[in-house]
Parts: sequence; C-alpha cells; structure tokens
Amino acid sequence: MGEDRRLAAVVALAQGMAAAHGSREAWRAAAAGACRALGGSFAALSVWERELGRLKVLVNVGELAEGEEEFPEDEAYPVHQFAEITEFLHEQWAGGGEPDAWVETAEGPAAGQPGYCHQRVAALRRRGRGCCVVAPIVLHGRAWGELYVARPAGESVFERADADFATVLASVVAAGIAQTERLEEARRLAYTDALTGLANRRAVDVRLEQAIERHRRDGAVVSLVVCDLNGLKRVNDTHGHAVGDRLLERFGSVLSLCGAMLPGALAARLGGDEFCLLAVGPPADQVVKAAGELCRRAAELELGDGVACGVASTEDPIGPVRSARRLFRLADAAQYRAKAERADRPVVAGRAGPDDPVVRLADEPSQEANGERRRFRGRHAP
Repeated sequence: MGEDRRLAAVVALAQGMAAAHGSREAWRAAAAGACRALGGSFAALSVWERELGRLKVLVNVGELAEGEEEFPEDEAYPVHQFAEITEFLHEQWAGGGEPDAWVETAEGPAAGQPGYCHQRVAALRRRGRGCCVVAPIVLHGRAWGELYVARPAGESVFERADADFATVLASVVAAGIAQTERLEEARRLAYTDALTGLANRRAVDVRLEQAIERHRRDGAVVSLVVCDLNGLKRVNDTHGHAVGDRLLERFGSVLSLCGAMLPGALAARLGGDEFCLLAVGPPADQVVKAAGELCRRAAELELGDGVACGVASTEDPIGPVRSARRLFRLADAAQYRAKAERADRPVVAGRAGPDDPVVRLADEPSQEANGERRRFRGRHAP
C-alpha cells in the first residue's frame, strides 16, 4: 500500500471513530477501519481487564468464524494465554523500546519478535485464518488492550511493514478511545445528579420522550412514579444542609434499590426533594408494588418524614397519553394528592373510578379541586 493510501486509511479510521456515538460504535469503527487499512478479512478489538486477569473481546468485524459475534457478551481469554500484553511488552518498554506490533502465522511467527505465540497460532488454525497482526493499544501510558487483524489461509502473509503500519493504527485507535471516554464522561455528567449519582431531570426528559414514542408506536406500557421526600426543610433547618444532603443521598439509594424491582427502570432526582422512577415495559401493578415498597422503606429512614408518592401508567384508565407532558402531569397530580392526604402508600392516577380526581386535576389544572388549586410547575414541560 502506498504512502498516500495509508495516510488516507489513517484519516478514515480517525474520522470514523470521531463520528461514533458511544463506545460500541467507536470500537466497531476502530476495528473496521484497521481491517480495511491492512487488507484483512477479520479484525477484533480487545481490552485488558487487569482486575479479572483477562483479555475481553469488545468487538469482532469482518468474516466471523463459527461462534464469533460482533459484540460478544462473554468472549474473554485468560491473560496468561496471551501474555505479551503483561510480560513481553512490559520487558520491551522497560528496555526503552516502543510497543510495536508483530505478525504471526498459522505456522508460527513470521515477523516481529513476539514473546508468546502458541495460543494465537492454535486460534488461527482453528478458525481457518492464515496470519494475523497484533498491535498493542497504549492509553495514558499503560497497556489498554490490543488491535488484532487477520487474513484467511491461502492469502499473502502480513509483512514487517504491515506490522509497523498496525502500530500507527493502534496509536490512532488509542487517541480515538481517549476522546470517546472524555465525551462519555461529559455526557454522563450532563445526565447525572451530582449529589445522589442518579439520573437528572434532563435524562428523564430524554428517556420519557423516547418511551412515549414507543408507547404510541407499539403500545409499550410506560409508567412514571413521582415522589417528594417529606421533611427535608425541617432537617435542613434543624440539623444543617450537610445532614439534609445525606438524607437525599440515602433516599436516592432507597429509590435505586426499589427501581431495581423494575427491569430497566430509570431512577432520577428531578431537583430539590423531588425524585422519580420511569419504567417501560413492566405492568402497572408491578410498578405500584415497587412504589409501595419505596414508601415503606422511606418511612423507615432515620431522618425525614417519609415520602409522598404518585403513580401514572399508560396501562391504567387515564385516557390517551400522547405526550410526555401529560404523563408527568398525571403522576405529579397523584403525588400532590398523596401529599395532601399524608398517604403512606402510593396514589395511582385513574384508579378511583370514572371521575378520578387525580385525572381531573391533571387535565384541568385551572379548575378548583376541594378548595385547592394545583399549580403545575414549569419543570413538567417536555
């Protein structure tokens, strides 16, 4: 491959990773870009999980052998079987060298100076591949994992120049992974409540819009639990805000625990003393049961005065739910009623008969209800 083509391949790989949305797309772009650049038929990206002592395959691309998956859940290999990453490379760096790539073939090493090859040779033979080039990926000065590109048996064997080029590609991949990690950390912070570690209001808005769209499209059950932690102001005034923050953190843990009863549920802090659970899929009764457990556990907290909890689910008789705003208003109205009644269990929208006061309150917020007027806050706009 000429210098211009190699430069173009490097640029294409970098651009592919930069355009990726999230780690999985970045991994795929890295492996696919390297596979094309090196003229391979298969490529994989693996990470060294030090705490588990294994190389875990993140993505496979190209011509997959039997049993290989694009994003495998459990394809991993003990590091001692591929010990270059922990021993050979370490010794090389200690001697002032660079983490160069190397080539191996189904017949044994062909270029470079690998420290260990027997497991890779066996893998090549088992999968009908004739040769591979292995390039270590170094991130923040440490071995992060490896880039692996192979060709089928019968095709030309990778040469020393290919190994040198793979080393360059691995450095581009490392830069792309570092950028992806920075972006994901920024996204995580943007959608995470700093105090409790739960999702924040922005995350709820995004997820709820997606959930309602899914409900409109295929009828998925969408349920929302909105709750106010009672007694926070008293705790802040009596014991100070540091203690109040600890109460919020403790309740956040309880919310997360109860949310785990609902597969895939999102636990979030909306702000101040307001929290919510968003569940897509579980039946309404299951959500109400989790909300009841939340009320029970909140009442047992050492500080605070329990929680006022309201539930709204598209599975209950609340009328058509065509917007995230309406479901939020219903759950909030149910929570408001729970607070007004000092209820020790969830109030569920739509379960008080044809003229349910919660549904009426949510759909007619300007009307008087039992002498009270519910003021829906601007935070409920989708």
